[in-house]
Amino acid sequence: MKHRFWNLFRSLLLFWVLFTALPVFAQSTGGVGAIINHHAARNFIAGSLSREDLDRILHAGIRAPSANNRQPWHFTVVQNQSLARRIIPNLTEGNVLIVISGEGDGVSNGRIILDCALAVESLYLAAQALGYGSRIYTGPIEALNRSLKGELGLPQGHSAVAIVRVGRLAPGTDGVSAASSRREAAGTVTWK
Repeated sequence: MKHRFWNLFRSLLLFWVLFTALPVFAQSTGGVGAIINHHAARNFIAGSLSREDLDRILHAGIRAPSANNRQPWHFTVVQNQSLARRIIPNLTEGNVLIVISGEGDGVSNGRIILDCALAVESLYLAAQALGYGSRIYTGPIEALNRSLKGELGLPQGHSAVAIVRVGRLAPGTDGVSAASSRREAAGTVTWK
């Protein structure tokens, strides 16, 4: 059941990126560089993010599409470093965590998870389009929902679905050399 969910999640996320985000980023960046060259950052360096950039990243998440325009998500920005390290222990000084929560228990409602996933991808790509590193986490979600919902101030009736980590990158980092290898299109795409 869990594998079916994640396979569906990945497929729907890819569909959204290809058919929804692509035109938006093509207009705003003059191409698809933010999508083609993205990578899940691992080489964060210390340094804070400006409030203006954080607002722009959050606005991208707010503008994400959702089924029937329900927008079931809420974003909790964790700047408190000691609290953030309780969620992701190896956090680099100045990194910010954005916890995306959804209505309900968050983990069994596929429609809410898909809607939140669209917002997650928007946050992730917006951070990289602004020159920051970003990484998506789902591993800490169960523990976060079990013990930190109240401390994080998640809205009543919401559960965390994913976390986007945003931070500064080492100079010279690029999406090609820092990215993990990807499968070739020939083994991933079927044409009929």
